[in-house]
Amino acid sequence: MRYFAYGSNLFSAWLRSRTPSATVLGPASLDGHALRWHKRSRDGSGKCDAQHTGAQGDRVHGVVFEIATSEKHLLDRAEPGYAEARITVELRTERLEAFTYRAQPESIDASLVPYAWYRALVLAGAREHGLPGAYLAGLRSQLSVSDEDGGRTLRAWELLVRDRQR
Repeated sequence: MRYFAYGSNLFSAWLRSRTPSATVLGPASLDGHALRWHKRSRDGSGKCDAQHTGAQGDRVHGVVFEIATSEKHLLDRAEPGYAEARITVELRTERLEAFTYRAQPESIDASLVPYAWYRALVLAGAREHGLPGAYLAGLRSQLSVSDEDGGRTLRAWELLVRDRQR
């Protein structure tokens, strides 16, 4: 199955901790959508959403992965508050069908911001896959807050550090 990742799942090590079969097909973009950090998470913070705007010029950058059909339920379980969407992305010069997750309307709260560890995972994935510099700058400029749950923060940073040591 082709999966378009644009949030923390951009970071290959994070996605593979959820779906071990994930194989990178390459960077891609989704037109008519804008990246928002307004999806309410179980932990109360903001998570990424590829919000459909239909506006020309709006584009979410991400990565297309191939995942085993037998592992899709694992990804579904890791993405509560999102609905699966069938989309068409541009991968290099080719347009291809994939699925992604978009925030369900009842889980959107524009006042939310992400935790710093979550933003770091998104940034690490964007850098890992060579997403455009201007897009990276936009990710870096996103306001974030510290997570009072040190365990969540530690798990994310350990994964980031372990990946850098490879």
